[in-house]
Amino acid sequence: MKIKQHIKETLLLAFPISIGQLGHIMMGVVDSIMVGKVGTDSLAAAALVNGLFFLTLVIGIGLSMAATPFISFSKGEKNFDECGNVLAHSFALNFFFSLFLSLITYSTTFIIPFLNQPENVVKLAIPYMKVLSLSVIPFMMFQTFRQFLEGLSFPKSPMFIAILANLFNAFFNWIFIYGKLGFPSLGLFGAGIATTLTRWLMAFALIFIVFNHTKVKIYNPRIFIKKYDLILIKRLTQIGLPSGFQYFLEVAAFSFSAIMIGWLGSPQLAAHQIALNLASVTYMIILGIASAGTIRVGEFLGEKNLIKVRHAGFTAFAIAITIMFCFGISFIILKNILPTFYVNDLEVIKIASSLLIVAALFQIFDGMQATGIGVLRGLMDVKIPLLISIFSYWLIGIPIGAMLGFYFKMNALGIWIGLLIGLLILGISMLTRFYHKTNIK
Repeated sequence: MKIKQHIKETLLLAFPISIGQLGHIMMGVVDSIMVGKVGTDSLAAAALVNGLFFLTLVIGIGLSMAATPFISFSKGEKNFDECGNVLAHSFALNFFFSLFLSLITYSTTFIIPFLNQPENVVKLAIPYMKVLSLSVIPFMMFQTFRQFLEGLSFPKSPMFIAILANLFNAFFNWIFIYGKLGFPSLGLFGAGIATTLTRWLMAFALIFIVFNHTKVKIYNPRIFIKKYDLILIKRLTQIGLPSGFQYFLEVAAFSFSAIMIGWLGSPQLAAHQIALNLASVTYMIILGIASAGTIRVGEFLGEKNLIKVRHAGFTAFAIAITIMFCFGISFIILKNILPTFYVNDLEVIKIASSLLIVAALFQIFDGMQATGIGVLRGLMDVKIPLLISIFSYWLIGIPIGAMLGFYFKMNALGIWIGLLIGLLILGISMLTRFYHKTNIK
């Protein structure tokens, strides 16, 4: 297969996945924009809660993504029935964990008052977190069936649902945040209600599509089986939990950064939320490239074609680096304009503009690390990347960020520079590991 063909197939697979990923993050962007009109405290509370919320949710995301390489590998082997078998086991595992994660998420409301945040922010954050905890179960249900379809290279249905969900979410936000159609104005709490309702609709819609998709029937999709294979559950867990903890460490790094920035005041935290929202948009697009890399590497591994495995992985790296370079340039050019879509506060806009310069610089390395983790997952290599993530974020990025932010008085900017250094180390490490893992001697 020629390199041009690798690029074409990667993009054809990655585009709908990226749009679907973007659809998910755009719900958060729309929430932030609509909540930001209520006040800076509401936006700061949203930043605090979303950071803590995703600390638990990303573990579930990583666990659900474990099914993708198994499904793509089985497809590559032409073992179609095994794809449906993986779905059934993944559904059982993910549903159990969603109950646990929902409880953990709700329990974080007892921690929020002790995070040394402004009193007004805490009062808004607690009820928002409580209602969001109810959205974990439908989110995990959606993720389960989404990974099944993407593992089979059918990513369009999740994409369309994610796009449509934004319309429903914006409509529900309009009703519950601002108090329309006879409902009371609930502010940030209303945004949580809107998100939860939307996620339930998304889950049921995708389940309906999977069991009525003509091209999927050959893979025998099912969620209930008479006897579960404990070995398969163990293998899914061995891939899923390290993947989940890797994402956890990444989100935890940014969440802890949000907590540290919150000590500096609401304007600094609001600016952090704006810059992080914008950086998350580009990250979701790159996750589409990474997912495409996982799928193609896994499928070629099932075919036992190591040359195609190597080419598929490096094609994903090249595409990711190119895209993130372009986004980085855009952030620099539009650094003074983009924050104005969120707030009118000049102090917040000024801080956010400086953070976007740092975000622009780490775009390439963020793309490298996300893609690297994806293609290595396709090789079912997750434990060493987890250890590298621990080192990069928590032994390098966070300590340097704290030192620059507080000791050198660089505030939020210094904390973001620390994150940049951590991403640089992680990105280069992931690229190097894939090179050595696929080196054909």
